Amino acid sequence: MDRKQFLLGLGIGVASVSTFGFIKKKDDSFIGDCETTKDILGPYYRPGAPVRNTLLTGDIPGNKITIQGRVFGDDCVTPLKNALVEAWQCDTQGRYDSDSKEYTLRAGWETEGDGAYAFHTILPGKYLNGAKYRPAHIHFRVSAPGYKDLISQVYFEGDTHIKEDPWASDPRAKERILNFVMDDVNGGLTVYFDVYLRKS
Repeated sequence: MDRKQFLLGLGIGVASVSTFGFIKKKDDSFIGDCETTKDILGPYYRPGAPVRNTLLTGDIPGNKITIQGRVFGDDCVTPLKNALVEAWQCDTQGRYDSDSKEYTLRAGWETEGDGAYAFHTILPGKYLNGAKYRPAHIHFRVSAPGYKDLISQVYFEGDTHIKEDPWASDPRAKERILNFVMDDVNGGLTVYFDVYLRKS
């Protein structure tokens, strides 16, 4: 059980503050301030990526990771069904697939009743943005009926290029700088990223 669920399970009726924001009980429902922060779209978005649980096509070199999480509504606790989670990234050499029919390192996933999504992928490389490297990142676009589309990015704890990147170093990106978790006995790495949307 995560900290937020624990606090809600205690039946706190006034307010609680977590690293995700503010949650307040109002009558029999909760309202919250846990909205996932935005980031730039960037020039490499391609609509129409196939719905699948992997960004990998063929034997792509790189350190394999899984990124997974759940999509929630603006009360911070209700999972959203049928939310479309799109993810895309560059390869280890910093290249994006901008035109192939395989949509390499691009995919979409529609959440089920528990709001869950998961993608298998590799740790992204880096590329120059002017004179400086962008830190490794994965792009997200998340949409759900009745909610505002979210365009965002996730970064990785310990990346030395975060501090010089204008987007990753923004204080609003703090909750999107994520740690790796060793979830299995084979050394597989998982990154957890829950998404909180705001109603339209």
